[in-house]
This record gives sequence, structure tokens and C-alpha cells, in this order.
Amino acid sequence: HDGAYNHVLEQVSAVLTNHEISYIKWDHNRVLVDAGHLGRAGVRTQTEAIYRLFAELKRRHPGLEIESCASGGARIDLGVIDFVDRFWTSDNNDALERQRIQRWTAQVIPPEMLGTHIGPTHGHQTGRTLELSMRAITALFGHAGIEWNITEATHEERAYLKTWAAYYKNNRALLHSGRMVRVDYPDENGYLHGVSAHDKSRAIFAYVQLTPTDVIHPAELKFPDLDPRATYMVKAVYPAGKPRFMLISPPAWMEGVKISGSALAHSGLAAPILAPANAFIIEITKI
Repeated sequence: HDGAYNHVLEQVSAVLTNHEISYIKWDHNRVLVDAGHLGRAGVRTQTEAIYRLFAELKRRHPGLEIESCASGGARIDLGVIDFVDRFWTSDNNDALERQRIQRWTAQVIPPEMLGTHIGPTHGHQTGRTLELSMRAITALFGHAGIEWNITEATHEERAYLKTWAAYYKNNRALLHSGRMVRVDYPDENGYLHGVSAHDKSRAIFAYVQLTPTDVIHPAELKFPDLDPRATYMVKAVYPAGKPRFMLISPPAWMEGVKISGSALAHSGLAAPILAPANAFIIEITKI
């Protein structure tokens, strides 16, 4: 309805004009099946109207950033991506759930546009308690942030948040511009995914143990999209603390090893046995 559109546009624009606001989050907390107007389905018309609204607000207010809230997917589509700066991926901020949510949302939306925040130790959506290292690594591969009352954090946790934030900032250029790599890992209980530089000079991967493995020895970690003729330094890093290992001594390569890109792709490296809902980062740098 033109009158409704103009009213919303002018009211929002007035607020942005009268106050120093450079960012808004636009929720769409409405079930789409009941969207209609005058007895006719209205989803397409309403969706096109919100595109026009966002475009006009950005024209009137240069530099305005708009975050579109997912609301179960109601505002993540390949049309609205032209008018917003990022998406809030899901109100479920449990890192274990987010591993799957972010994996498949990133099938169509660039990870750097997906809000990925460190949630509280005790997840409000699932009631699960997860290690900070797991929550931090899950948040690393996206538009990262912190959604946690850090006055509740311990001194050690706040120190880890500081090192994690520094790590994210130092590697944001690669994380937000590299090639997304999702390895077809043979154990469905684990994920191996990462980002590699277009010139194949660097890569950052995460190995994630989602649920208990069904095998005695996890499958090797193999890394595609590297230069097969180059030599790389590979090591594990822990920007937010170490994961919980289920073995006395992790594989020696985790301290640092020189290996060819061909060997990394075809032979791989021995995977450590992790406790469920744990993860760590693997850095790969061409020598």
C-alpha cells in the first residue's frame, strides 16, 4: 500500500535525520504464510517494497548500514543482498547449532555478510554449555562479534577474548576475501572447512568435532586448493584457548611442520581426537 510505504519511509528517515545513527537492524519477525493484502497473497509485493525502502533510505542517508534479520530465513534472499550490508544469521547463537546453520547459509550468502557472534557460555536457546574456544572459532569465519555479557566472563576468558579479537582483525582481510573451502570430510561427525588466499599463499582452516566420532582413529585432514609444488608451514593455533583433547599427546605436526601442498592435498595430516563440541584452528603459510 503506497500510503503505508510512504509513512514508514518518512518516519524512519526522520529518525535517521534527527539523530546520529549510521546502522539499523531491520527485523522481519512475521510468519510469511499469513502475508496478504485485500484477500490476495502479498509476499512478492511486500518484498519488493522493502527493497525500494532500503534503497531510498541509503540514497537519503549516505553511509547508512542496514543489517537484515533472518527471522527463520524470512529476510535472507538473493534479492535483498543488493540492499543490505549484512545479515543476522539466526537468533540461535549456540556454537554447535551455528556450525550447521552457517555452513548451509554460506551456500548462497558470502560468509563476511553473515553475523557470527560469540554467545554466552550457557546458551540461552539450547541450554548447552560450550568451551570458549569452540564458540570463538565458530564466530571467526564470518562478520564476527561478541553477544555475551562479558562482565560474567572470568579474567582468563576476557584475556582470550582480547587475543581472539586481535587474531580476527589481523586475519580479516583473508577471511573476508579468500576462497571458501569446505572439505568433504569422511566422518559426518566432524567438519573441516576454511578460507584460502587466491594466490594460494595462505590458508586458515578449522577442524571441528561436532559429535562423538564413530571410529577409533579420525580420518586424515586433507587440504585442497593449495599450490601442489610449494612448501608450506602448517601449525595449530589457539586464539581463544586450546580445545579438549581425548588423547595424551596430540600429533607432533600441530607444533609446526613443513610439508608440500601436494602432500597436504593427497596424504593429509593425522587428526587429533577431540572431545565433542570442540575445535581448533590450522594455519597454512607458504614458505
